[in-house]
Amino acid sequence: MNLLWDLYWPIVTVSVVIGAIAGRIGFRTSGKNFDRAASRKKRTVTLSAAAVAVLLIAGIWHGPVGTADRFATTVERQTRQVLVDFEMEGVQAVAVRGPLKRSLELSGPADDFQRSELVRILNDVPGVGEVHWSETRGGFILPLIAEVELAALISFGLGLLLAYLLEFRRRYNAQWSW
Repeated sequence: MNLLWDLYWPIVTVSVVIGAIAGRIGFRTSGKNFDRAASRKKRTVTLSAAAVAVLLIAGIWHGPVGTADRFATTVERQTRQVLVDFEMEGVQAVAVRGPLKRSLELSGPADDFQRSELVRILNDVPGVGEVHWSETRGGFILPLIAEVELAALISFGLGLLLAYLLEFRRRYNAQWSW
């Protein structure tokens, strides 16, 4: 199981549904008096408004709803359990915040071997993308909000693709009048 998927699957689902509905509205063309310019304007407005709505919903789900805090506490709790299992209670692991990332920062007493092994072991905790010690600088990892917004936009694109394929099928079948 992936902790990111466990907490953010509603955003992915809602984004696909909004993309399919917006695409269905935006790609719809019919009628004898078809105006291409008006259709393009309607499509642009509809798809832009839907994309903004998806980004707002993802941001609200991440922040005010509290999914980001749930993510951080779950990762820290699982990490604490791993540290207790390996009898390393003196080592603290906290999720990097401001902005929240899928990264852990370790601090506490440990020798070189323990440091390298803890980094390797804690990288396997679900939801953790990178582990580093407080004295060292971690690598570049996207903030969690950016990952969520990107996942929402990709899901929105999948919904648009689905709507486009359905509209393409409708147009293809419209040519047959038996």
